[in-house]
Amino acid sequence: MRRVSKTFYGNFFEDFTVGMEIRHATPRTVTAGDVALYTGLFGSRFAVQSSEAFAHALGYPHSPVDDLLVFHIVFGKTVPDISLNAVANLGYAGCRFMAPVYPGDTLNAVSEVIGVKENSNGKTGVVYVRSTGYKADGTEVLEYVRWVMVRKRDPDTPPPEAHVPHLPAALDADSLGNAVPLLDVDGWSDALAGSPFRYGHYSIGEKIDHVDGMTIEEAEHQIATRLYQNTARVHFNQHTEGEGRFGRRLVYGGHVISLARALSFNGLATAFHLAAINGGRHVAPAFAGDTIYAWSEVLDMGEIPGRRDLGALRLRTVATKDRPCADFPDRDADGHYDPSVVLDLDYWVLMPITE
Repeated sequence: MRRVSKTFYGNFFEDFTVGMEIRHATPRTVTAGDVALYTGLFGSRFAVQSSEAFAHALGYPHSPVDDLLVFHIVFGKTVPDISLNAVANLGYAGCRFMAPVYPGDTLNAVSEVIGVKENSNGKTGVVYVRSTGYKADGTEVLEYVRWVMVRKRDPDTPPPEAHVPHLPAALDADSLGNAVPLLDVDGWSDALAGSPFRYGHYSIGEKIDHVDGMTIEEAEHQIATRLYQNTARVHFNQHTEGEGRFGRRLVYGGHVISLARALSFNGLATAFHLAAINGGRHVAPAFAGDTIYAWSEVLDMGEIPGRRDLGALRLRTVATKDRPCADFPDRDADGHYDPSVVLDLDYWVLMPITE
């Protein structure tokens, strides 16, 4: 009798085919404890997600779960099937938040493979997937596309027919806002929100230095990644990573995104809802001991059809390590990033309109 292995080593590049659907294991009920731990790890201070009373005054039934916590939990569901054998997570596109999530909601995830392309070295390939997070009742809360470089199991396996999907450069503002109920703006308090600056106070091209920095601790980034049930080996196993390219564990890229978002409160305190991620690039790895700073630029502004309570800002946030951002470190004339840059993120936020 042939013995069948009961352990799972993750999918390799040749296991993925265009059109393949993967229903991910382990539904996750989000609790108030998860929210508290996430706040303790990142220090996010946006009032809507921090205060039941503030949220109620605006018309929410409860204070919603932080948008990035929702993203990370859904992302974490996909890791064992999509990126357990990944070399790198290369980018994101078309990420849209479609419904609010509250403590007590249970999240599931499903992914569809929408593209594959073997790399010229014959040892790896890029897999494109569209993942959707949804509640137990079927309500879709989040969808996004990401592409990942994945190792091949056998370099001699013939390459598949290449298929690279067309992805939008950015979502339109008129596709946003579904995850926010119609707000009673009279219930908004600038004093409690932490800033008097609303939608009408920002302008395209404006740059904002978020001033503060946060140092990544080894224990904290691993606790955060475990919170999402993300099982990627590169974040946890020093025994194997000590022999790897960097000689140490990598910080989950989403950890840097959450740090940058929390830091952005200083300058964007009223941008309470992250409505969409247009694209993002982890420019360089981050490690425990790095101190993260960030700055943002307003790329665009938009009104949301049928909404007179909210406006949308399209932001580009750049995060650096061990370098304050008063001079807005960025690319040079040749397009090369400043050596300190670790993240370049393009996204939409929503904030209340000016009174």
